[in-house]
Amino acid sequence: MKLFGSYTSPFVRHCRIVLARNEQKFELVPTDYAQSAQNSPAKRVPFFTHNGLKLHDSSSILRYLRNLADQGFCEDIEDFDLYCLVNTALDTTINLFLLDRDGVAIEEIGYLQRQHSRVIAILDELNDRDWPEADPENDAHLRLACFLSWAQFRERLDIHQWPNLQNFLASVNQQPWFANTHPALS
Repeated sequence: MKLFGSYTSPFVRHCRIVLARNEQKFELVPTDYAQSAQNSPAKRVPFFTHNGLKLHDSSSILRYLRNLADQGFCEDIEDFDLYCLVNTALDTTINLFLLDRDGVAIEEIGYLQRQHSRVIAILDELNDRDWPEADPENDAHLRLACFLSWAQFRERLDIHQWPNLQNFLASVNQQPWFANTHPALS
């Protein structure tokens, strides 16, 4: 198994957590933007190969890995909806981060302001929920934890605005299976 990506990517981190927790041997192949543009039609990380199979999105990779381990992937419709909601916020936040890094003034473009507003609305919605301790078998929880951790690492969000999400992240940060994959450790 080869997982292509970067240590800082929250999508790659989610895959690394599942691989490690399932004790599946794999090689993480460090991959930058130029390499992902050449090697994946999605032009992003992660992408994955195993026994001739090539997958191009973290969600398909996760589903494949869960199937290999006889585990479910977002089998409950509410968990799947949560996964999709978090994924929307994560993908939008990453796009805004990359635009900001390229010098685009997000606050000057109406469309980008709406995208930022989308992220805030999703986080407000998620903060209104009661959060149990993160379940390492629940991909919606893992996606949320990877998103919040990445957003703090990249200084994209002040998580103090959302105390329930802050508590959720503090709880999952205590778990070695999560803490040991933090991008700052790479």
